[in-house]
Amino acid sequence: MEFSKKSQVFETLISAIFLLELLRPNVAEFRAVGLATSTITFPALNCRKHSAVLTDFGGIGDGKTSNTKAFEAAIMNLSQVAPDGGAQLIVPPGKWLTGSFNLTSHFTLFVHKDAVILGSQDESEWPPVALLPSYGRGRDAPSGRLSSLIFGTNLTDVVITGNNGTIDGQGSYWWKLFRDNKMTVTRPYMIEIMYSKQVQISNLTLVNSPSWNVHPIYSSDIIIQHLTVFAPVDSPNTDGIDPDSCTNTRIEDSFVVSGDDCIAVKSGWDEYGIKFNLPTKQIVIRRFACISPSSATIALGSEMSGGIEDVRVEDVTAINTESGVRIKTGVGRGAYVKDVYVRNMTLNTMKYVFWMTGEYGSHPDAEFDQNAFPVIKGINYRDIVADNVTQSAQLDGIGKHPFMDICISNVNIKLAAKPKGVQWNCSDVQGVTNRVSPEPCNLLPRKEIDCPFPKDRLPIEDVQLKTCSISGNF
Repeated sequence: MEFSKKSQVFETLISAIFLLELLRPNVAEFRAVGLATSTITFPALNCRKHSAVLTDFGGIGDGKTSNTKAFEAAIMNLSQVAPDGGAQLIVPPGKWLTGSFNLTSHFTLFVHKDAVILGSQDESEWPPVALLPSYGRGRDAPSGRLSSLIFGTNLTDVVITGNNGTIDGQGSYWWKLFRDNKMTVTRPYMIEIMYSKQVQISNLTLVNSPSWNVHPIYSSDIIIQHLTVFAPVDSPNTDGIDPDSCTNTRIEDSFVVSGDDCIAVKSGWDEYGIKFNLPTKQIVIRRFACISPSSATIALGSEMSGGIEDVRVEDVTAINTESGVRIKTGVGRGAYVKDVYVRNMTLNTMKYVFWMTGEYGSHPDAEFDQNAFPVIKGINYRDIVADNVTQSAQLDGIGKHPFMDICISNVNIKLAAKPKGVQWNCSDVQGVTNRVSPEPCNLLPRKEIDCPFPKDRLPIEDVQLKTCSISGNF
């Protein structure tokens, strides 16, 4: 890439980071003059009556001593008082090595800005958990999976937050096992919340996850905001945020650098997802930035066998990323992706702007239904600017089951120095376009139209966070 292009990408990246910093909420720290005590205020779904610090339960923040038992004891103790006005556990400055631990309801885990939670590399500290019923097997290996670093199931009102504290999964250990084909179970995720409602994950820096970073599944009423997620761009399966069979989800004001999709919207895998039949729906993604040279800014699928619908994406920036909002599916997935609305994307240095794949492989086993054809319809893109693009669109539907009702309007794509010869490569798709450059394929003829974007608001958009506080000798 010539120097001017590198400079342009760097400037765009700096602008994206600066924008995200401006969008961070007020997490303020006040220190009394002459005293060691400080008070930190932060936004949360609910404030808590009871509070404790990890060191109250024997925690040692030297980066070497295991704190798994300290986390377990702290949360067990706080769970006894959480029904009476809620409880919070403060992770103070230090490096806190730990294996997997489970959260409780009406609970806040607060990670101080000078604290680092370190994922243990001792496999004995990662207990096995049941396979996900909508997947039928593990993603890395069929026989099982390991619990996530921070895990919770059947919870109500749970908050994982901080004033930009860090959670480091120390994933290189797990990446090597995966690359060497030595994983006999599926790697742990960084954060996984299951069968829960009223969930907030915010104001944290997540680095080097063993696999997926944030995985809410079978849950509802979720707010994910002000996350910074970093993983090497060649790290395997380090998706940023993966809402999976979830309803009423808000993802906003976050920045992901990843070795896989920055956001992947999911709902189960082939016959297992079809049987479980729990869609992801009512999701809003806004003010989001992504860098992922080999994957998508936002992927819908490929595991989408419970269905995906009513997805609203706006004000997204991607730099040096393989594609914008990508649809990934294939024969055997079944279900649908429908009513998707995307607007106001700014893209720079992309392989594709538009990418839809109807021949995505990767099946859990040989028992998938070869007559389970996914329905893809009502896919809307508008108001997109892209620069330094190799190919405008690769749109591949499925034979006698084309992707329908695609609408693309007001799109300006500037090509790279060495672009593909065919800019719009389309098969088995149907739709319309308007004010799109370069000229789209014949399967998407021009029509005077502005592609729709919903004017109503999802219920999760009107959820207001409270101003809460913690005090201590931090």
